[in-house]
Amino acid sequence: MTQTQLQLIVDGVRRYPDLSREELANTLCEWLDWRRPSGGLKARECREFLLFLQQHSLIKLPALRAGRPLGSSTVIPCTTLGNPNEPWQCALSEVQPIQIRRVQLSVEHRLWRELVGRHHYLGYRTPYGASLRYLIETSAKPLNILGCLQFSSPAWQMKARDAWIGWDKASHKLHLSRLINNSRFLILPWVRIHNLASHVLALALRTVIEDWETIYGVRPWLAETLVDSQRFSGHCYRAANWVDVGQTAGRGRQDREHLRHGAAPKRILLYPLRPDARKYLQLNSLSNSTR
Repeated sequence: MTQTQLQLIVDGVRRYPDLSREELANTLCEWLDWRRPSGGLKARECREFLLFLQQHSLIKLPALRAGRPLGSSTVIPCTTLGNPNEPWQCALSEVQPIQIRRVQLSVEHRLWRELVGRHHYLGYRTPYGASLRYLIETSAKPLNILGCLQFSSPAWQMKARDAWIGWDKASHKLHLSRLINNSRFLILPWVRIHNLASHVLALALRTVIEDWETIYGVRPWLAETLVDSQRFSGHCYRAANWVDVGQTAGRGRQDREHLRHGAAPKRILLYPLRPDARKYLQLNSLSNSTR
């Protein structure tokens, strides 16, 4: 354990006080690339090490939370709220104003989970690390949900993204938490409104910057997303001025032995959340960084 790694752990625990201990351990394992030979995260060992650090007053962990029974899985609700509706086709102006509302209540989490679980091609998965979820709403109709969004912790490494940023190992470890990943974006399949998706992306980025800083204490500087080019063109991201910087290796987070190289490559798109994002992400000293 190096001093740099220890400082990364201390900073991570301080920056993300609302994460559970399990989420925190998974996030730190991703950041530090602590994995088993099989590729799985060393989450159990990380939790034990975090307890050791707390016992020596180096960190203060969040309180323990009640967990699900061992072996249980996330249940995707199936209610009338998630059933397909009649096609909704109109001009963007007819559904204004559109609101990006953060999911907070348990009933909202259940609805978000159902809509994503039933209608997003990747389904519902619990994200690693920090995450914020949103419902896309309009007051134009009684059934006012247009879709769902999720922002979560970034990928640890992506060659094309890292080359575009131009950071070294020190600045990567220092500033990785300044990145956020748009890990879910769903416009409900019966909603067919021209330019809605790119309009929502612009609203969402303005919203998540403030929310992420308020909740996690870190202001994001760069957003990333992955687009499956075999399914989607990514036009809405490009229309919202996201930059296509290249392609993933197609392995996924857990393929440490390169067994799935090229299996499902995705386009990497980035959006700077401040004009000088690359400049500050390249800095390898906190003293040189600003808000």
